[in-house]
Amino acid sequence: MGFAGVRSWVGAVLAGGLVVAGLSVAVAQQVERQAPAGPPAHAQAGTVVPSSAAAMKMSFAPVVARTAPAVVNVYALKIAQRTNPFIDDPFFRRFFGGGPGGGGLGAPERVQRSLGSGVIVDPSGLVVTNQHVIQGADQIRIALNDKREFDAEVLLSDQRTDLAVLRIKGEGAKFSSLEIGNSDELAVGDLVLAIGDPFGVGQTVTQGIVSALARTQVGVSDYQFFIQTDAAINPGNSGGALVDMDGRLVGINSAIYSRSGGSHGIGFAIPANMVKVVVASAKAGGKTVRRPWLGAKLQRVTPEIADSLGLQRPTGALVQSVATDGPAARAGLKTGDLIVAVEGQAIDDPESLNYRWGTRPLGGKANLGIVRQGRDQTLVVTLEPPPESVPRDEVVISSRSPFAGARVLNVSPAVADELRLDVDEGVVVISEVADGSPADAAGFRAGDIILEVNGGRIERTKDLVAATRTPSRAWKVTVARGGRTITAVLGG
Repeated sequence: MGFAGVRSWVGAVLAGGLVVAGLSVAVAQQVERQAPAGPPAHAQAGTVVPSSAAAMKMSFAPVVARTAPAVVNVYALKIAQRTNPFIDDPFFRRFFGGGPGGGGLGAPERVQRSLGSGVIVDPSGLVVTNQHVIQGADQIRIALNDKREFDAEVLLSDQRTDLAVLRIKGEGAKFSSLEIGNSDELAVGDLVLAIGDPFGVGQTVTQGIVSALARTQVGVSDYQFFIQTDAAINPGNSGGALVDMDGRLVGINSAIYSRSGGSHGIGFAIPANMVKVVVASAKAGGKTVRRPWLGAKLQRVTPEIADSLGLQRPTGALVQSVATDGPAARAGLKTGDLIVAVEGQAIDDPESLNYRWGTRPLGGKANLGIVRQGRDQTLVVTLEPPPESVPRDEVVISSRSPFAGARVLNVSPAVADELRLDVDEGVVVISEVADGSPADAAGFRAGDIILEVNGGRIERTKDLVAATRTPSRAWKVTVARGGRTITAVLGG
């Protein structure tokens, strides 16, 4: 199925209650009764009415006129094959036919459609959207505000931030774009506009205020640090723009809190400062986002820990351990230190530290405010990426063993950062498990750390290859998963 008339299926999406734009809510088709109108505005106690003709004409229209052309629709199609148990049987193929579109026992294509929004952030046609909008897509189509439509390709897809950067395939075309603002300048109460395509009805603008900043318990991405707004955000708004009154992009709308599927006035946007980091990596030609590495493990400060440290309230990020020869260690950070600020910006918890550190530019230095034994100190830490101190030696296990179909690699600080591991190096980790493979059937998962096989210590991928080269009737395997060590005996 092609992209001709991409809007034609939107009605079917709404009619079928399909989950769109990755907001994990179904389209609710209910019409609420409107409450009876109250008394005229001038009769309501405490109401302030416009005092002049100029005040009555105040409008957000100039901001919308500048920003709306840079907000686009993102249509993502994923083509899947229906499997047929008889398709490989020559007898059934002979009598009933086969092959897609043959009208027999073939495997016709099944198309999964996703609808979201995006923001053009460069006149050359760079579009930022949510990663969950385009995840797994075989084809991506961009529909502009002026009705033009273009194919697009993925330049960078970052699951950790739930952001993706696309490039519009429009040779020689110029596009309206938005300036990326400084989200750190936002304050609670600031007016903002949300622009996107909710429910596929067409571009829509809603107005609200910044309800809260630095929301760190949303759970939408690894970098849990969100702008909360009461501007109406609905399915289809994902990837759309949150703009300030100067027409600058201050956030990418990503999620809502809802029990019905509609907007309840609690929406979340990824701050523009994180968007800058992802866009910069895409412009530099990277397939992954390069971020600074602190080289320390952190934990949340509980009321009990705060009391033991003599703190008035539970705040900051407590250092559990420091990687040897990492940036933090070289700066003098020690276990037990309490990190309370990055470049003068307060740190409330490990999530806010990860965000503040992850949005710093590589190559410079940053001041880290800490409390050590009740005394305030400042450490100067180098902003550098995590090193790949051990070669990955990535390999897919193909020998006859429970590991067949698992992609494994050696752990280094760089790999640990990519896969969000609690170890730094010296072990083998599974990065991917093929569906339906023996490794999948054995229950292995991405992120499992392989420690031992049949009593032999596994420290490099070559050790695992050697350990699985000889078939065995039983395999005694020890892995680390989620901070726990698990030992199991698996059949050969």
